Amino acid sequence: MAIADDLKKTLTDPTPLYFAAGTADLAVQQAKKVPGLIEQLRAEAPARIEAVKNTDPKVVQDKAREAAKEAQEAVTAKVAEVLGAIDAKKLGETAQDLALRGVGVAAEYAVRAKETYDKVAEHGEQAVRAWRGEVSEEIVDIAVVVEPEAAPVSEPKAEPEPAAAEEKPAAKKPAARKSPAKKTAAAADDAS
Repeated sequence: MAIADDLKKTLTDPTPLYFAAGTADLAVQQAKKVPGLIEQLRAEAPARIEAVKNTDPKVVQDKAREAAKEAQEAVTAKVAEVLGAIDAKKLGETAQDLALRGVGVAAEYAVRAKETYDKVAEHGEQAVRAWRGEVSEEIVDIAVVVEPEAAPVSEPKAEPEPAAAEEKPAAKKPAARKSPAKKTAAAADDAS
């Protein structure tokens, strides 16, 4: 029974569809920015190409060699520091601490993913409503709630109902009068 309820809930939940619609809407919004970026790249491309042409290859090679030497020295120093600080007890504590941090980070990312999923699904729901024209219906609904004219309209409807209730007993009285008349007419027919 619970499986059927879960399945029904899963199949009737529109959130994944809203997520897909939101993703598509965001993709369209980003795609609209592409022509502007292409135009910007076209404008900047000649200057960048000229800068590359004017660069001396020997200067670039020297900078690369210096950066490689600095990186090698930094790595060597860090490895020596780590190897010098290795202690079996501290290593176990560090591994446990890193594992706990990893679990915490994973949980945090799961929460962020859920929040992002919900935001995109909400955006998709709004996009679907805009595509359907339901946004204007919501504005009308809000206006009906805000306007004070809605209360007086419902009051006159309440007044005729008690009057109708009073008419019902009056309607019963003539019916009661007709009943004896019918009996009298039926009795007169029997007597004849």
